[in-house]
Amino acid sequence: MESMDKHYLTQLFQPESVVVFAGSADADADTAKLTPHAQALHAALRAQRYTGSLQFLDIHTTGTLAELAQAQADLAIIALPPQDVAAALEIAGRMTCRAALVISSGIGAEQAAEFKRIARREGMFLLGPNCLGLQRPRLQLNASAAGPLAADGPLALVSQSGALTTSMLDWASNNAVGFSSVVSLGPNTSVDIAQVLDFLANDAQTHSIIVYVEGIPNARRFMSALRMAANAKPVVVLKAGRKPAGNEAAQTHCGTIVGSDDVFDSALRRAGAVRVRSFVELFSAAKCLASRYRPVGKRLAIVTNGGGPGVLAADWINEISLRLGKLSAESIKALQPLLPPQASLHDLIDLSEEAGAEHYKAAIEAACRDAAIDGVLAIYSPKVGGDASAVARALADIKRSIGKPLLCCWMGDTSVQAARGLLNEASIPSFRTPEAAVGAFGNIASFYQNQLLLQQTPPPLSTLAKPDIEGARLVIESVLAERRKVLTEMESKTLLSAFHIPVTNTILARSANEAMMIATQLGFPVALKIASPDISHKSDVQGVVLNLPNGASVRDAYNDMMERVARLQPQARINGITVQKMAGAKRGREIYIGLVTDEPFGPVIVFGAGGTMIELINDRAMELPPLNQFLARRLIERSRVAETLGEWRGASAVDMDALEQLLLRVSEMVCELPQLREMDINPIIIDENGAVAVDARILIDNAPQALSGRSNHYNHLAILPYPARYEQVWPLRGGGEYIVRPIHPDDAQMLQDLVQHLSPESRYFRFVSSMVELPPSMLARFTLIDYDREMALVAVTKERVAGADGEISETERIVGVSRYITNPDQSSCEFSLLVADDFKGRGLGSRLMESIMDVAREKGLAEIQGLVLANNPSMLKLMGSLGFTVKPFEEDRDFKLVTHGL
Repeated sequence: MESMDKHYLTQLFQPESVVVFAGSADADADTAKLTPHAQALHAALRAQRYTGSLQFLDIHTTGTLAELAQAQADLAIIALPPQDVAAALEIAGRMTCRAALVISSGIGAEQAAEFKRIARREGMFLLGPNCLGLQRPRLQLNASAAGPLAADGPLALVSQSGALTTSMLDWASNNAVGFSSVVSLGPNTSVDIAQVLDFLANDAQTHSIIVYVEGIPNARRFMSALRMAANAKPVVVLKAGRKPAGNEAAQTHCGTIVGSDDVFDSALRRAGAVRVRSFVELFSAAKCLASRYRPVGKRLAIVTNGGGPGVLAADWINEISLRLGKLSAESIKALQPLLPPQASLHDLIDLSEEAGAEHYKAAIEAACRDAAIDGVLAIYSPKVGGDASAVARALADIKRSIGKPLLCCWMGDTSVQAARGLLNEASIPSFRTPEAAVGAFGNIASFYQNQLLLQQTPPPLSTLAKPDIEGARLVIESVLAERRKVLTEMESKTLLSAFHIPVTNTILARSANEAMMIATQLGFPVALKIASPDISHKSDVQGVVLNLPNGASVRDAYNDMMERVARLQPQARINGITVQKMAGAKRGREIYIGLVTDEPFGPVIVFGAGGTMIELINDRAMELPPLNQFLARRLIERSRVAETLGEWRGASAVDMDALEQLLLRVSEMVCELPQLREMDINPIIIDENGAVAVDARILIDNAPQALSGRSNHYNHLAILPYPARYEQVWPLRGGGEYIVRPIHPDDAQMLQDLVQHLSPESRYFRFVSSMVELPPSMLARFTLIDYDREMALVAVTKERVAGADGEISETERIVGVSRYITNPDQSSCEFSLLVADDFKGRGLGSRLMESIMDVAREKGLAEIQGLVLANNPSMLKLMGSLGFTVKPFEEDRDFKLVTHGL
């Protein structure tokens, strides 16, 4: 079924007929009276022959409505003064256009919303207003005011800036870079960046995507579209406005030291995309992606004919945390006899000044065969009597036969111009400096690292002992009922304890005598801390005293502190002073775990060095919740404090399991308590025996508005957790049982096995094609899904298999899948169903359908529909038994349309 359904934006990006409203319909008319956008559009559309049918209409001289109804088109392109756009949209609707593109600038939010209403009423998808349009070079369609049509190629460009789009196309035409699509989106556009990414993810002509972002209106939609796209093909993002951190009103350390730009970084990383920092870097990445390099590891070998440039490249490899790829002893032994006598191969592959084309060829082929090398950078410095073009030709010859990324840097200028041209034609990315080349390889490598993060789909709760969520919510509700937002230390620690995070025992004393008695019972040495809702940083008023050895010192310290705080902050309310036993770890390290709420990405977990040095050291690594063990480990590795956690300065290595569990517990808190806004757990003292939170400060507020517009318990998160709550166990007709649960990325191989073992008939009924297995992009799209927009439930059985050694082991097998995808109207969805041939007739089909309908109903959808081949009687019978209405499908009589209200 999914093989025949076209993407809902097909008519926008792949129209077969276009109607244009841009002033006068006459090609010879005076274009001087038109808007500048309309003039540019007329020129752009007429500069080449569009492959479909193209007609120009003038809204003031168009014929009667009856005539218009005859003239149909897929896409309407409108470049008119603002006051004429609405009329043109209505005419386009009468012409049954499914998509409209409005090219204009300076249209406000109110008017844009009006255009969107008209488009929705007429059943059209609207790209614009305030955009420079789109280009689809393969169709010879230039529906833009962004300059001449780009060359055809595998790259898609999506940009939120018109000026940037124009300069990029200009650069691309000089650098032999071609595009499958160019889309310019401005503010207030109706079809947004998430929908465009969704189309490009499914577009066969697009192999990689570059995105320029200025603002994100909806984080959940942006993240899910970006994850889908990056799961299917490489995505590189450049973001504007990298403003420095500094949230003035922040109440916690965490709030002050985390900039929204760092959060954007972690969001992109988690989505499996690559972030670049500059225009130049965007193009270097684009060059590498245009050469269709697959993502790889971090080891880059350098082949050079001059020591200097090679050393510069090697320095930069260290600088950006890549590794220098080195030949193995066997490779060196085989390669050495083929090279000039001065060549040295032990770190850099330095071929010496004598090197010619055949030496470069031999060295690059050797490096590509070596398992310890992930990519090769060839550097050529012009030499007297050397032939730069011959070396370039040799690389062009071997490029096709090597499977690893090959990048080039031809140093110099005039003498290597011709050689650079040859490299461009062979689509070998070439750079003017060694640093730029190494940086570009770094992007390919980080893409591979980020793909591992993308595959993680953790549930909201870990497998650790269940927290007391109800108890934690009661604490929060009572604080909010008192109109407070800052929790006391006692309340904060109670919240942590509810999630099984170990805390130091803290007791509030209201007099010096009480403090002395509490201290004696807890055992010395103790620490005293001022307890006041008005003092956020206790050290500012010297409100902390440590290591008090006996009762007398506690009594004196209590009186001194009360007197001092009253003097320094007379207006502060003081509840008393808390007493706690000093944490005993002599060689413990101080770390910090925090939470900050970002606009637009919601809650983010922060990890780094703790103690009073926190703002000075500025060590912060971040990750978006929910976390699992893999993500927690990666988060720790990215921090600077990580290197002190192993054996360090004579202290034993800390208990890493305890640290990972702590992060998983914080992730659970963030998922289950949407009221959390900021949190500092600092310091946490950790050693080889475990971890304990010494102090915590938490800021709360009423639960935020939904990020996705639909009601759901995890609406405050940018990434929806794995919906573990839909797991159920059912008995099998004829004995045994099976589990129904949502799909996750690790199911890819089991899903492939299911498809490979289907009978040809079952395969045809489900995919309306005779494919024997799912292609990688389809498999990726079916297993890493956006649980907000779609759901796939798998039926899993356990089978006992005898191994070669006679051992019996249990393996899982997927024996059925049901899924739905929400339609663009957001109120109905389309389903599909597949059951393994040897499990038919055992009740799986109806159970999977009922379960998927329950999920769709819970999401607030009103109707579920699907297409079934008319010659598939068993499926039609199942649909009838489930109460579906079965009707002929008007557009294609081979199918029946089945629908059911939810």
